[in-house]
Amino acid sequence: MLNNKSILVTGGTGSFGNQFVSQILKKYKKIKRLIIFSRDELKQYEMSKVFSEKKYKFLRYFLGDIRDKDRLLNALNDVDYVIHAAALKQVPKAEYNPFEYIKTNIIGAQNLIEGCLEKKVKKLIALSTDKAAAPVNLYGATKLCSDKLFIAANNVRGFEGTVFSVLRYGNVLGSRGSLVDLLKKSASNKNFGITDFEMTRFNITLKESVDHVLWCLKNSPGGDILVPKLKSYRVKDLIKSYNPKLKLKKIGIRPGEKLHEEMITESDSLNTIELRNYYVILPNTFSENKIIKTKNYYKSKFNAKSVKKGFKYNSLNNKDFLNNKELKSFFIK
Repeated sequence: MLNNKSILVTGGTGSFGNQFVSQILKKYKKIKRLIIFSRDELKQYEMSKVFSEKKYKFLRYFLGDIRDKDRLLNALNDVDYVIHAAALKQVPKAEYNPFEYIKTNIIGAQNLIEGCLEKKVKKLIALSTDKAAAPVNLYGATKLCSDKLFIAANNVRGFEGTVFSVLRYGNVLGSRGSLVDLLKKSASNKNFGITDFEMTRFNITLKESVDHVLWCLKNSPGGDILVPKLKSYRVKDLIKSYNPKLKLKKIGIRPGEKLHEEMITESDSLNTIELRNYYVILPNTFSENKIIKTKNYYKSKFNAKSVKKGFKYNSLNNKDFLNNKELKSFFIK
């Protein structure tokens, strides 16, 4: 699928970008170009020591910001596929710096859409978050807006323009800044603050996140939001799996946080179909014929079925939770 193709990854020096590059280098031996686009020169330098341009001749490190459309256009020359992972993500920070998040997560997304259409990129997969479903925080609101921008972009692409799809998933345990990362850095502490003892979250590993992106890249017809079926975990259980002796102190939910995360709302369910490993939220901005065509595509290829009326998918009502052994595995190198 990716051999003899050029791929650009925005936010490519983050945890996802590193995992994506690692898996792509193992799986595809004839990549034309793999462009790591990010604004952090230190992270690019550190990443280049692991994935060297001397060893991998097709690898390119491109310094730039998705807020800068002209720089994006330069990076998008002769690119076939874009994986959009660049975003400002810290929920509490967004509440106090809202317009910075708007500039990156919304205006940056629009810059990328216009750049892909102009440079005739074949397909873009935008990474989203469970916080974009019924958002209660600024970060989630910016991602909901960017999701809608990417979906709506399919209305103006014509017959041969860029195909835009969105992949929505949950917390990546083990990534930089995650709870696992925080616990490891606090290994010597006897006490640990927990926002709420009942809090639950969806989980996805870095490897799984890349696998889902590759699946979407291969199979998504565009205009849809793909939601992988994930396991949930209780935050309290995760902490106790690391150190059962830790004394937990309730510190309260931080600004913009939810007690339980949601991926598909009851309202979304009206346009949602179910595959074996995914839910797909169909575009409600498309014409009726186009919606039917997308639905029939998934039915014929993956035996998709409509979800029941009133269906919703959140981290509390999820039937599949991580067990203690699975939780402990996140702390083993």
